[in-house]
Amino acid sequence: MKRRRTALLTLTGLLATALTAMPAAPAGADEVEQIRNGTFDNGTDPWWASEGVTAGVSDGRLCADVPGGTANRWDAIVGHNDITLVEGETYRFSFSATGSPAGHVVRAIVGLQVAPYDTFHEVSPQLSVSGDTYSYTFTAPVGTEQAQVGFQLGGSPDPWRFCVDDVSLLGGVAPEPYEPDTGPRVRVNQVGYLPAGPKNATLVTDATEKLAWQLKDGSGRVVRTGWTVPRGVDASSGQNVHSVDFGSYRGHGAGFTLTADGETSHPFDIDAKAYERLRLDSAKYYYTQRSGVAIREDLRPGYGRPAGHVDVAPNQGDGAVPCRPGECDYTLDVTGGWYDAGDHGKYVVNGGISTWELLSTYERARHARTGEPHKLGDRTLNIPESGNKVPDILDEARWELEFLLKMQVPDGEPLAGMAHHKIHDEQWTGLPLLPHDDPQKRELHPPTTAATLNLAATAAQAARLYRPYDKQFADRALAAARKAWAAALAHPDRIADPDDGVGGGAYPDDTVSDEFYWAAAELYLTTGEREFRDHVLNSPVHTADIFGPTGFDWARTAAAGRLDLATVPNKLPGLDKVRRSVVAGADRYLATLKAHPYGMPYAPQGNVYDWGSSHQVLNNAVVLATAFDLTGAAKYRDGALQSMDYILGRNALNISYVTGYGEVHAKNQHSRWYARQLDPNLPSPPAGTLSGGPNSSIQDPFAQSKLQGCVGQFCFIDDIQSWSTNEHTINWNAALTRMAAFVADQG
Repeated sequence: MKRRRTALLTLTGLLATALTAMPAAPAGADEVEQIRNGTFDNGTDPWWASEGVTAGVSDGRLCADVPGGTANRWDAIVGHNDITLVEGETYRFSFSATGSPAGHVVRAIVGLQVAPYDTFHEVSPQLSVSGDTYSYTFTAPVGTEQAQVGFQLGGSPDPWRFCVDDVSLLGGVAPEPYEPDTGPRVRVNQVGYLPAGPKNATLVTDATEKLAWQLKDGSGRVVRTGWTVPRGVDASSGQNVHSVDFGSYRGHGAGFTLTADGETSHPFDIDAKAYERLRLDSAKYYYTQRSGVAIREDLRPGYGRPAGHVDVAPNQGDGAVPCRPGECDYTLDVTGGWYDAGDHGKYVVNGGISTWELLSTYERARHARTGEPHKLGDRTLNIPESGNKVPDILDEARWELEFLLKMQVPDGEPLAGMAHHKIHDEQWTGLPLLPHDDPQKRELHPPTTAATLNLAATAAQAARLYRPYDKQFADRALAAARKAWAAALAHPDRIADPDDGVGGGAYPDDTVSDEFYWAAAELYLTTGEREFRDHVLNSPVHTADIFGPTGFDWARTAAAGRLDLATVPNKLPGLDKVRRSVVAGADRYLATLKAHPYGMPYAPQGNVYDWGSSHQVLNNAVVLATAFDLTGAAKYRDGALQSMDYILGRNALNISYVTGYGEVHAKNQHSRWYARQLDPNLPSPPAGTLSGGPNSSIQDPFAQSKLQGCVGQFCFIDDIQSWSTNEHTINWNAALTRMAAFVADQG
């Protein structure tokens, strides 16, 4: 399912009235070289410069004096319009450039010069005064005669000089093969195994017979030996692989390595300490996603920033956001909440499942046999609310809950009680762009049944969890949940427009029976009332097989209701059947895990990996963990623990998908403010941030230029431009938070 469209944009097309340019000759569509006068032998024609930039030929190069004090990259540009691109053709984009003083970053783009200003390729090299030559290949995702090459130069407080020469956009070149560095052929969980838990690895090898392996401790001493188990060709990667099981070793320590077939793995620990850190880091992620408040440097060193979208210029702000023209005549204060992902949008449908999973992490800790609720209690997450005698994870979730409540249509208005689907910018913005620098108009998008039921479900869950700490808030949440439930019953078929994807993700969902079931379940668990009990029992979802290969997600929410009914104390008739259905789903995931050479409970049909596959692995592991909580059977605990191995390095790419965890880890997730790859003055994502992981559909142009024909696990690239394989989102990190807490509890 296409979760969202997060194109990388350039605003140069919006600057057409501010350009200083000479007339350009018609583009030569049949020419291999698409740039005209890229050597500047004939002056500046057809190159242009944005207002405020003084540009001209100097020593045979185009040099631009860039003013200081600009806020955004696109506030100062030199460019070339009316370039022809052919869909599916590969181009080599090259240039030489200098910056003085040294160290400035230029954003070089090939994109569309007219709305919607999509970027087809971009790079952001850091320039040196001595000059460098840059060359890149990409495949054009569309055909157009209105493409543009632009060098975006703004964002510096001080003036500087940019010079460029030998600009070329050569069509018809052969694509450069992309071969990721997968490191040693022994693939392990690079973070750690539990001393009393399963310990498995995967060896990539041409050998068809068993091979000897050695486990060495941090001092290099061999502490265990054994033989690999040949598994044949793994369909999810195309690799011939063997399995290694070293679970009989029960020692603990740091710096272990596994050696087989002449290869030695990345180091790893056998200890639970890393999961205690990950439990907190994965939940701390949410503080730096907050909208509407300054992020404090003393709480998150390196991540401090001004408040975003609080009606301070250049923000147009979230204090009084209108609907899109013609859709309503009121405005709402929708400040606060979490930014959904790497963009500045806020979405009720995704905020709902994210909040539920964070709340359920805490609720599970309260009820499960191995739960430790104090581990996410007050003063654990180092957030502004720490010390208020409320568990920190509840304080963090409340930041989003307050926003969700604000998205409810006010009394007296048409569709009162329903929830607006989302709020975001009128147009897509480019990268990088800190939240407080976003100049775009903000808009409310129409209410939907799915959003309304997300509000009903999460507010009802909140009502029972916050009551011991804030009865007034619990009452307000329950009243909003009841109102949303009634509104959804009155308007059961208001579906999100699947084409509403400009400026923010569409999040379309044309089936809401699962959201009705989830909301009814949460309302029943909180109130015990007959109306909600009867809806649960009469829903066809209640007895449906809901634990499919790709698991649950924002658009597949039935499992949220089923898991809570199975684990939160209640008196629902037939409760044993509910619990048995969860265990049956876990049995299937366990069978998938055992059959998979990489040991994960995820095997989509045809090995077509979905958007955000890493969190789908984790949510399937949540079902295994829940089966353990229900039954106490070690096989489910071990399956849940083993599922983490894939996320943390035991995979075909030999990479941990969690920033800051493992010797080789994802660190360039698509983001407008965790954008160190584009701007060395900005940070990488904080430790504990989950990447979306392999996505067979590779929707973004950057992935398409590198990963054509990829198989399953190889449909991933750790680059900020790859929004379809390498974004971060609040719902993906919620799955990581829940599983990290479970694993830490088992330590």
